[in-house]
Amino acid sequence: MSTLQQTVTEKLICKGLPLAVYREVAAHLRQVQGIFVELEPQRSPDFDYHQSQIGAMVITYSENFAEGDRQNIEKILAFYAERHGEWQQK
Repeated sequence: MSTLQQTVTEKLICKGLPLAVYREVAAHLRQVQGIFVELEPQRSPDFDYHQSQIGAMVITYSENFAEGDRQNIEKILAFYAERHGEWQQK
């Protein structure tokens, strides 16, 4: 009998973060085994040059995620937060 594994999904945004940096963060996060990262496009109907092309970064991982891996995710996010601003939960 298989057990249904619960997942955790977090939707993160960093105001004004450029597309290239979102892609870089996603690439680093994908190096952590067991994490799935998706970049959602900006859905605003109004164009704003200063607004990011990304609406949110969605990360999904198992509820039973190893604590060491969770710490790696936090370190990666903290690295970019120091340089570009705090991540906000959406």
